[in-house]
Amino acid sequence: MKIIESRAELQTWSDGERAAGRRIALVPTMGALHSGHLSLVAEARRRADRVVVSIFVNPTQFNDPGDFAAYPRVMEADLASCREAGVDVVWTPRAEELYPDGASSWVDVEGLSEPLCGGGRPGHFRGVTTVVAKLFLAARPHVAVFGEKDFQQLAVIRRMTGDLGFGIEILGGATVRESDGLALSSRNVHLGRKARGQAICIVESLSLAESMLAQGERGSRAILEAVRKKLGEATLARIDYAELRDPASLELVGDVIQGPTLLAIALQFEPDPALPEDSDPLDRGNRVRLIDNRVLVPTD
Repeated sequence: MKIIESRAELQTWSDGERAAGRRIALVPTMGALHSGHLSLVAEARRRADRVVVSIFVNPTQFNDPGDFAAYPRVMEADLASCREAGVDVVWTPRAEELYPDGASSWVDVEGLSEPLCGGGRPGHFRGVTTVVAKLFLAARPHVAVFGEKDFQQLAVIRRMTGDLGFGIEILGGATVRESDGLALSSRNVHLGRKARGQAICIVESLSLAESMLAQGERGSRAILEAVRKKLGEATLARIDYAELRDPASLELVGDVIQGPTLLAIALQFEPDPALPEDSDPLDRGNRVRLIDNRVLVPTD
C-alpha cells in the first residue's frame, strides 16, 4: 500500500494508472474508519482495478469548532485497516495544500443543500462539495463511493458531479449497522452509556414508520407524529429534524404519501446531566449528533 501526502504525487500516480488502462475508485473519508467505511472500500474494489482512500478531516464542513476539534483522529489504526482491506493508495493531504493562504473559491450546490442538515449547519455542504471537488481533481477517479447513511450528502455530490461534468460515476453504499441496528458512525464512541441505549430509538422510529406504511397508513402527519413520539423517548436528545421528503428533489412531501418517500432523522445528544462533569466520558458522554434515514416505499 502506498501512502501519499502530496496532491501532485497523487495526480502523477493516477495519470500513470489511467494511461495503463486501469480503472480507479476513490473512497473519500475523514478517518476513524469502521466497518461502514470498509464496506465502501469493498464496493470500490469490486468496481475498479485500483482503490484510493483519502483521509482528511475537512475543517470547512464544520460549523462548530468544538465538533471539529473533537472529531476522532486515529491515523495509524486507519492505515492498518486500509492495508488489511487491500487499499492501493491512502492519500493524507495537509489542510494547507487543499486550502492555501488566500483561497477564496467555493463549490456551492443550491437547492439540495438547503434543507435537513443544511438548514441547521450553515456552510456545511459548501465545505463538503468544495473539498470533494478538490479530491476528485487530485485523485482523478473513474468512480467514487459514498455511504447512503448521509443521504443528502450523496444527493448533493451527485448533483455537483453532474453539473460540473466531472465524468465520475457516483455510487452509494448501504448503511452498515451495529448489532442493535444503530447506524455505524465515527461519532458513536462519544455517546455516554445512557445515550447509547437511547440512540436505538432512531432505528426503531424508522422501522415504526415503515410498519405503519405497510399497514396502510398514508398520512404524512400521522407517521411523523408517531416517529417524533418514539424519538422523544431519548430524554438526553433533542430532535434536530424528522422529515418526510422526496428522495430525488428533497422537497417536502404532501399530506398523503403516494410514492417512495425519504424519512430523514437527526438527533442531537447531550452529556448526561445527572453525572458530574469530571465523570468518566464513557458514562457521561459528549455532545453527539446522529443521522439516519430510510426510503419508505408504499406497497400498493
